[in-house]
Amino acid sequence: MEDILKEIEELRKKLNYHSKLYYEKDAPEISDYEYDMMFRRLTELEAEYPEYQSDTSPTVRVGGAALEKFEKVVHPQRMGSLQDVFSYEELSDFISRIDENDEYSVEYKIDGLSVGLTYENGRLILGATRGDGNVGENVTENIRTIRSIPLEIPYKEHLVVRGEVYMPRASFEKLNLSRQETGEPLFANPRNAAAGSLRQLDSKITAKRNLDIFIFNVQESALSFSSHRESLGFLQEQGFKTVKGRTVRGIDSIIKAVSDFGEKRSELPFDIDGAVIKMDSLVRRVQVGENTSTPKWAVAYKFPPEQKETKLLDIQINVGRTGVLTPLAILEPVFIAGSTVSKATLHNLDFIRERDIHIGDYVTVQKAGDIIPEIVSVNKNKREGVKEFSFPEYCPSCGERIYREEGEAAYRCTNIGCPAQALRNIEHFASRDAMNIDGMGPAVVEALYNAELIRDVSDLYYLNARDIENIERMGETSAKNLIEAVENSKTRGLDNLLYALGIRQIGKKAAQSVAKKFNNIDDYYTLSVEDLCSIDDIGSISAQNIVNYFSHEKTKEIIERLKNAGVVTVYEGQENQSNRFEGMAFVLTGTLPTMTRNEASDIIIANGGKVSGSVSKKTSFVLAGEEAGSKLTKAQSLGVRIISEEEFLEMVK
Repeated sequence: MEDILKEIEELRKKLNYHSKLYYEKDAPEISDYEYDMMFRRLTELEAEYPEYQSDTSPTVRVGGAALEKFEKVVHPQRMGSLQDVFSYEELSDFISRIDENDEYSVEYKIDGLSVGLTYENGRLILGATRGDGNVGENVTENIRTIRSIPLEIPYKEHLVVRGEVYMPRASFEKLNLSRQETGEPLFANPRNAAAGSLRQLDSKITAKRNLDIFIFNVQESALSFSSHRESLGFLQEQGFKTVKGRTVRGIDSIIKAVSDFGEKRSELPFDIDGAVIKMDSLVRRVQVGENTSTPKWAVAYKFPPEQKETKLLDIQINVGRTGVLTPLAILEPVFIAGSTVSKATLHNLDFIRERDIHIGDYVTVQKAGDIIPEIVSVNKNKREGVKEFSFPEYCPSCGERIYREEGEAAYRCTNIGCPAQALRNIEHFASRDAMNIDGMGPAVVEALYNAELIRDVSDLYYLNARDIENIERMGETSAKNLIEAVENSKTRGLDNLLYALGIRQIGKKAAQSVAKKFNNIDDYYTLSVEDLCSIDDIGSISAQNIVNYFSHEKTKEIIERLKNAGVVTVYEGQENQSNRFEGMAFVLTGTLPTMTRNEASDIIIANGGKVSGSVSKKTSFVLAGEEAGSKLTKAQSLGVRIISEEEFLEMVK
């Protein structure tokens, strides 16, 4: 057991080291694959040896159970805001009112969400949003998913620091592309995306959004600092990623620093909407004092958005990986906010009609959040010889007829064989909740696709180890493990297969309900909307999606190849007739003595009960094991009955 503990501690040490290099230094020493393999090994060991789990392990950053709601947090010290100025003249007036001979810290004004982090005995115990400055929300579980936040620091006394959570530009673009492909509303800018991601009730979603943070202030501490610069040095020593800036003296130097930030902001990997100018001396700050709601010793200079007029040359159609067709504006190239813009998303046909956009128009363009090019308005005074845009009837990628459902803004291609959708479909098919092909992540799928070894999901079951070995970073062992994982996935059953096929609006629960009702996939080619609507969990839109999916010839071709490869296409689950837990809601917490939580959940569901991720007054029982944590505490406060595994098994009998 000592060897196991030693390996776990060594893995944690290595992962923290490489995570710091990747997220804070932008200087990784190992590949993503090597990091992922170490992470997976640590996850497996912690699952096998729960006695060695730790709330400071790198694995806690992947996100926990969904929360019912956020608890309110009263800030011991108000988290205030800053007065804004919008010109160098206003900035000069601000400095002149204080003293231009003082030293000032000029820092990036990160466009994100302000939070406070509380540490006790060197451990992160609370992460809270700013809220109204006096009361925020407890988002600790989501904060823990941000890899640049240290879960443990050398300083062991009470410490509260303040920082700005933000979404890097690359993560923002990736998130909006994903939402665009699925027909979801796009986030307007990285700040909105960061705020929405940090306030997710399910921290697993937050973990996938790749948020980051800059710490810019010591909010509470027993330590005494003479200057802001000194406090930032302390924060860096504790492992915090501090905000970027420079210390200068004099109005001209301050304006020069702000101007430099403005010129270089388009080159940054994150979004800033201005610069913060504040006195460096903490003693002088006290002397200068505070206004009613803002400090007198600091101000925020806000950058204006840059807009340019250019000509809309054409509107093309892009097909997303989930079949959504998105119109794309082709522009006469124009230089905006540090880069040349020649394309801009037009979202959907409604967007084009609402703004009365025509091909040939002169349009005003800006970058949303200084990143995503968008058309703001049309100069109708210059309109001459323009052409109205209309959507094509057929998918430009595969030639299939496209559909627009009632109440939806997006047009879609529902052809399973559409090349534009292939990669995303395969990634979903192999994912954990679908066919659970271990090791078949997005990078591996893309590598196999680029090597022309796969073109649709059925090709996964005709791979051979020798071909995989030739792919960069794979090798003999990886190829063997991948083939074994593909083989193991064949017996997942019809319910998993239905979900894995990626039929629109058919999630795990719906797929299971359909599979129980119609337990052989061969029957699906003749099912009607009425047949499917007889199932409780299936509405008319979901039913139509299933009918559309199985009406394609390509679907039948793929299903036949899956069957020939030995993939189980029938539902073999035996429904337990017991209703002993009907109307009861269970919450599971801690480590159970003889079974996993998933096994306990299966028993509850098989006996008519429901499993929830959070405790509320509606919870019937909390099934608690060792190291139960906050759910146990909440259950006790609400008077919810707490049971052990032994009591649970007696109830099942």
